[in-house]
Amino acid sequence: MSTLVKPNGFPSIRSLMEDFWSTDKFFNQPFLKAELPAVNIRDTDKNYEIEVAVPGFKKNDFKVTTENGRLTISAETSNETNEEKENYTRKEFSRSSFTRSFTLPDNVVEDNITAQYQDGLLKIDLQKAGKSLTAKKEVKVA
Repeated sequence: MSTLVKPNGFPSIRSLMEDFWSTDKFFNQPFLKAELPAVNIRDTDKNYEIEVAVPGFKKNDFKVTTENGRLTISAETSNETNEEKENYTRKEFSRSSFTRSFTLPDNVVEDNITAQYQDGLLKIDLQKAGKSLTAKKEVKVA
């Protein structure tokens, strides 16, 4: 909601009250939104190719699993900096994580799923066939 401004340059009381009681401004704040990486999915004759844009991670940060026809991609990373000098101590840390899940078609071969991470892009290759997924399997990220 935008603020209405009277000709004298001050917002109206009604406008101030609407802005105060509006849930749009509170719930649309960036700190409440989950940051999910962008995903591209390509369907070819032989396979499905998934590309996930995830810069700032290392290949060991990822966990890619399949279970009951679902592909789950998750990652978690944390950084910590500690600086101690004569008059002060500075300690900073950051943590980043995400989880994305996709329902897989029945024609994906569980044993032929591969994952590769390079230059901030996680590429997952899902080969097509006539076998459905039932058991849980973890995919190694190369």
